[in-house]
This record gives sequence, structure tokens and C-alpha cells, in this order.
Amino acid sequence: MATLRELKGRIGSVASSEKITGAMKMISSAKMHKAEGELRRLKPYRDCIETIIGNVLQSDAVFSSPLTEVRPVETVTIAILGSDDGLCGAYNVNLAKFLAAHIAELRDKSTENLKFRIYPVGKKMRKIVNKLKSADIMVMEAAGVDSKSSGQVVKDFDEMLRTEFVSGETDAVEVIYMNYHSAGRQVATCDRLLPLSAEAFAASAGKATARPYIFEPGADAVFTTVLPMYLLSLTQEVFVENRASEQAARVMAMQSANDNAKKLQEQLSLEFNKLRQQSITTELLDIVGGQVRD
Repeated sequence: MATLRELKGRIGSVASSEKITGAMKMISSAKMHKAEGELRRLKPYRDCIETIIGNVLQSDAVFSSPLTEVRPVETVTIAILGSDDGLCGAYNVNLAKFLAAHIAELRDKSTENLKFRIYPVGKKMRKIVNKLKSADIMVMEAAGVDSKSSGQVVKDFDEMLRTEFVSGETDAVEVIYMNYHSAGRQVATCDRLLPLSAEAFAASAGKATARPYIFEPGADAVFTTVLPMYLLSLTQEVFVENRASEQAARVMAMQSANDNAKKLQEQLSLEFNKLRQQSITTELLDIVGGQVRD
């Protein structure tokens, strides 16, 4: 049985843990709100590009781009975005399970012997994905790219994926990430980045203003120039959503740890009070017993 001193020490340790998890929750919450702000700032840029694409599509020009080329899929490149740091619950594990299920689904649907090139983003995700290595699954490494990457690093990563597709190294490029809906809800999602789909362009055409435009140097040239910008906006948005989802998962994990610490502290305090009361009762009985013998 634990002594009063041991119980008091445990209660102090749990109280310290509760303070630490509470502080970590506040930090993660602030980072999550920062990522939410970035998402809101990205939306007008993407909407503007989609409007340009929609207006170009309504012209009479004939469009072609290597980014829209659909060919038989023999090799699929998948970028999976996880975290570099821990303490975010089953965030990375759930994404890895989603990746394994998605690979199995692609194999079932394909008549070809598919090969996969996986780009794990984040140290924790890299450790998990390395276990999937096989004859037809290559785990690649994008130097300098991590879950906190932004700006030029994301742009370089986007250009690398685009170059692999255009050169024929891969026939499709997909990205798996946690789609951020709210602080309490993130959904594992797979989006196909390349080839750019006609469905996305149809949606863009629906946002067009239908005004008469004169394109210079030409509608096809504008279309070819805007497509890489559109793809980059998608990649940037995915990275920001991943950061927001990671911090949201960490907030929930810290909240759960905080709740568990409170419950444990209550249990230890109850045990401490019982043991203290028992000690006092024993001392009183010894005093009373001594008086009776006298």
C-alpha cells in the first residue's frame, strides 16, 4: 500500500502534467487558428484563378496542355502528408491506414500491374510508410519538405511532381491528407492533382462571369500559363489544411490527456484522504487506548 508521502508525490506529478498538457493545448489551438487564417487567405487567390480558367474555357479557342493529358496508368505517385511531431493521437496512423486501403482499391480497379511512388511528408509519416516498401511500392524522399513547409519549398515540391508527370515517370499524381472541416472534425481525403480533371474545369466554367474578353497573347497561351498556378494553389491549400488538421488533432489529444489527468488526480486525492483519515483514526485509537490503561 502506498504511503501518504508517495501519494502526495503522485498527486503533485499529475498536477504538473495537467498544467503541461493545458499549456500545450493552448499553443496547438493558437497554431490551428493561424492555419485557419491562412486557409481563408488562400481562398480568394484560388477563386480568382478558377474564374480566369472559366472565362478562358468559354472562348472559342482549342486548349491543350501536358498537365491535362490522360494516359494509361501504370505508375501512380502519391504524396501523403503527416506530421513531424508526435502527441497528436492516431493522426498519422489513420492516414497510413487510409493510404494502405487506397492502394488496395487502386489495385482492384486496375487491370495493369500498378507501381507506386510514395512521397511521405513528415518524420512520423516517413517512419510508418517505410514499412510499406515492396517490389511495386517505392518510398521516395523529397529533400527539405516537411509538414511545416510553406512558400518556396511547397512551390519546388509542386514543380517536382509536375515534372515527373510531364516527363512520363508517373501517369497520375495524388495527394492524401486530412481535410480540415472544423476543430473537432478532420477527414482523411485523397485528391488527384494530375492529370487535371475536366470536372474541375467544368466547375470553373460555372464561376465565369461570361463577359467578352480579349486574350493576349491568346486564350490557349493564357490557359497553359494559368494551369500551373491553379495546381500550385491546390498544393498550397493541401499543405495548410494538413497543418490545421494536425494542430486540431493535437488539441483533442491534449484535451483527452488533460481530462485523464484530472480523473487520476481526483482518484489519488480520494485515496490520499482515505489513507490520511485512517492514519488519524489509528492515532486517536492509540491515544484513547493509552488513557484507558492508565
